[in-house]
Amino acid sequence: MKLWGNWSYPTAIRFGAGRIAELADACAAAGIARPLLVTDSGLAKLPVTARALDLMAEAGLGRAIFAEVDPNPNGANLDAGVNAYRDGGHDGVIAFGGGSGLDLGKLVALMAGQSIPVWDLEDIGDWWTRANADAIAPIVAVPTTAGTGSEVGRAGVLTDTATETKKIIFHPKLMPRVVICDPELTVGMPPAITAGTGMDAFAHCLEAYCSPHFHPMSQGIALEGLRLVKDFLPRAFRDGSDIEARAQVMAAAAMGATAFQKGLGAIHAISHPIGAIHHAHHGTTNAVVMRPVLAFNRDVIEARIERAAAYLGIAGGFEGFDAFVGELTGELGIPANLTALGVVDPDIDRLTEMALRDPSTGGNPVPMTPENTRDLIRACL
Repeated sequence: MKLWGNWSYPTAIRFGAGRIAELADACAAAGIARPLLVTDSGLAKLPVTARALDLMAEAGLGRAIFAEVDPNPNGANLDAGVNAYRDGGHDGVIAFGGGSGLDLGKLVALMAGQSIPVWDLEDIGDWWTRANADAIAPIVAVPTTAGTGSEVGRAGVLTDTATETKKIIFHPKLMPRVVICDPELTVGMPPAITAGTGMDAFAHCLEAYCSPHFHPMSQGIALEGLRLVKDFLPRAFRDGSDIEARAQVMAAAAMGATAFQKGLGAIHAISHPIGAIHHAHHGTTNAVVMRPVLAFNRDVIEARIERAAAYLGIAGGFEGFDAFVGELTGELGIPANLTALGVVDPDIDRLTEMALRDPSTGGNPVPMTPENTRDLIRACL
C-alpha cells in the first residue's frame, strides 16, 4: 500500500513522502502570496527549513522567516511574531515545525489583525466570538514532528508567563486551510523527540477514547490511532529512517488531534501546569503520568479499555493494557516518574489548583476534585 493521499477531513491534507515540494501550490490554494514562515529557533537552523525557504523563494513567495519561538511558546513570542508579520506586509502564515512552531504560527495568523489581547480569546465559552474573524490570516501547516497534531486543530497553546499558566486559545478559523504531512521531514528527529512526540499522539488518542462525551466518530478515530502508535512508534524510535513507520505515526498524530474533539482528561490537565512551571517536554510528560491516570480512572474505564486491548491484540484486559503502556514507555526511554523527569520539589497545592482550572479536566472519566487530584499528582511523582 502506498502511503500517499489527499484527505479532506478535518481540512485539506496532502499526505505523503516528498510532498513538501508542493509548498508553493499549497500557499496558492490557501490564497497566500506573501507568507511568513513561523518556526522554532532550533528548527530554523536545519536543512528541512532551508529547503522550505528555497521552495518559497523559487516560487516568488520570498523567504521571510520568524523563529523567535520557545519550546513552550509565550505571549512575548507572539507579540514579536505579530510585529514581524505586520512589518513585513504578509498575507498569510506557513506554520512549520513541531507543536511550538505550529501553535505560534497559527496564533500569529489569528492576532495579526486583532485589536484585543490574545488572552481574551481563551477557550472559555463563546469567547472566540470576540475576535474579528475576517481579519484572521490564512494558514498552511507543515508538521515536522509526529505528535501534537496541531496541524489539524482549531486551537493553540500559549503560556502566560505572568501567571506561569498554559492557556488554550481557540477560534474555528485557526484550522489551517491546507496541511502538508510529509513524513520525510521527521526523519531527522532525535530518538528522544520521536518518543515524546509519539507518546503525545498516543495520549491524545487514549484520552479521547476514554472521554465520557458522546462522539462516535472521534471514538473510532482514536482507537485506530492507538493501534498505529502501538505498531509503528517503536519502529520509528529504533530506526529513524523507517519511512513507513514515520508515515504511520504522523497519521496517528493527526488522528489524535482530530479525535480529541471528544475531550481530553487528567493526563493533559497535569501535563499543562508541569510544562508551564517546570518546562518539561509536553509529550514526554504525558507519557510519564499516563499509567497513574489509568489507575485513577480504572473503575470507570475498565470495560472500555478491555475492548481497546482486544482490538489492539493485547492480552489481559485492563491490566494487560496497563502493562503494555509500561513496556512501551520503558522501551522508549521515558522517565519512570515526574521526579525522574526533573520535577523537583514541586508545589503540589499550586499544581492541583492549576490542573483543576485546565479545560482538559472536563473530559476526564472520573470527576477531578482538589483531594483526588492532589493524590494523583503525588502518585505521578
